Amino acid sequence: MPEYSQYAAANNVPLIKSPSLRLPRPVEMPPDLHPLPEDVIAYFVYPFTLEPHVLTMESSRRSTLAAQSARHEAYLKQREEDKRRRKREALRRIAPGFEPESGPLVPTRMSTAGMLGGAAASNAFGETGAEGGGGGATTTTASTTAAPGGMHVRTRSVMDDLVDHLAALDAVSSSNSSTGTA
Repeated sequence: MPEYSQYAAANNVPLIKSPSLRLPRPVEMPPDLHPLPEDVIAYFVYPFTLEPHVLTMESSRRSTLAAQSARHEAYLKQREEDKRRRKREALRRIAPGFEPESGPLVPTRMSTAGMLGGAAASNAFGETGAEGGGGGATTTTASTTAAPGGMHVRTRSVMDDLVDHLAALDAVSSSNSSTGTA
């Protein structure tokens, strides 16, 4: 059995040259063209004339990049610090004296006599009026406000002044009555 190829039918088809097909003209070399020598190692000489220019450009580029990077880092650090400062200010508006890094605020007792108001406070604990200091020397607080340093500045209200004045009058009248009867 003769062996048939799948392209056997294409062997008998005549090829026709297309009229649009044209061969390019051969390239003619100019007569003054310098031919390359057999050894081209002589052409690999580098004069290093551009090296100083490239190196100075590279060093100036690196210094510029370092300065820009430092400015950017300083800007980011300042921006982060502004965020922290604004957060602390917002927290201090809510809770004066609060510092986020220091933990929770712990209340401190100033003095027992100062909180309840002079001689009335010392009498409430069963003490004598002499230990209360007459009531005029103690201070009580009605409200607190935040000072620029983060400390509390205690302000007195009119009621505090009235209570202290009445306590002082009571202390004076009780001391006069005790000295007059004895």
